[in-house]
Amino acid sequence: MLFFRTFWKLALLFLLNLGAYFGVRYAMQTLNLHLYVPDGAYFYNVNVVLFFLTLFLVVYYFRTENFRQELLLTHQNETLAQSLQHLQATQAQLVQQEKLASLGALTAGIAHEIQNPLNFVNNFSEVGLELVEELREALTHETLSEDDRAAIGQVLQDLTQSQQKVHEHALRAGNIVQAMLQHSRASTGQRQLTNLNALCDEYLHLAYHGLRAKDPTFNATLTTDYALQLGEVQVVPQDIGRVLLNLFNNAFYAVQQKAALLPAGTYRPTLAVSTRRVGGEVLVQVRDNGTGISPSVLDQIFHPFFTTKPPGEGTGLGLSLSYDIVTKGHGGRLTVQSEPGEYSEFTVHLPGA
Repeated sequence: MLFFRTFWKLALLFLLNLGAYFGVRYAMQTLNLHLYVPDGAYFYNVNVVLFFLTLFLVVYYFRTENFRQELLLTHQNETLAQSLQHLQATQAQLVQQEKLASLGALTAGIAHEIQNPLNFVNNFSEVGLELVEELREALTHETLSEDDRAAIGQVLQDLTQSQQKVHEHALRAGNIVQAMLQHSRASTGQRQLTNLNALCDEYLHLAYHGLRAKDPTFNATLTTDYALQLGEVQVVPQDIGRVLLNLFNNAFYAVQQKAALLPAGTYRPTLAVSTRRVGGEVLVQVRDNGTGISPSVLDQIFHPFFTTKPPGEGTGLGLSLSYDIVTKGHGGRLTVQSEPGEYSEFTVHLPGA
């Protein structure tokens, strides 16, 4: 065990010992001090005894002080351990909140998407009922002229087309529900061959309609440039879907904020998504013409809990989780380029083999 942790304590001990030694020696010479032992011999080295006694007292003092400091340090370590546990619990809670926020945005998009085909189902069902009534009235006549037969044929044709539309959009609604179920299921962590172009397009429209469900006045131009020969890529679809959803939501947030700062009609929010192969990598690029990112914080955006959004609008975990999914979960990279006030471009680099 080390008793003297700092230089000044060591220096103080040395000076105390040195002072005690010369002090005792001076006192003995001045007072002509003699110490008798039982056999009558003189013992003039009292200063040596006192020196070691002083040394013992000083060492004892510093040992006591060191013990007190160790107790204080132990208490501080316990406090830090409790704080760390609390921080870890808070982090886990925020991660869960981020997942719920992602699911909420997805649900809003699905609600908007599923409403459109359901509207078709309802409208064409009503039309179908009206056509059936018209046909029933026509068939009540005992004799049918050629014109009546032609009219009935037209009604039947319209009815057939109407029911085909009902069937088509009902299937579309079913596919949307299946997509929602796949996203809501916990990821198994198993990679599978995935059509990345279709995955990008699906989550792009879900994110867009999710935002429009919250703000019907919001509009943006969506442009896509998918590599036709991209092929399928080995990924965990649910995880990469979360990454894409987060990037799209951030892009829409950026263009929405910029639109609020500019006069109406002077700015058109635009989000561009592209895929391509470069060497052994598959790239997904998400570029918006929004507010951009300041160079002073560009290196921090993938850090946990870092956010540029106002309190209550972001947890600071979306990009951090996305970064971990791409880098740790898929062995890829997530990079960003930005010009404040002009654009931001995120690129997902995935192994293409």
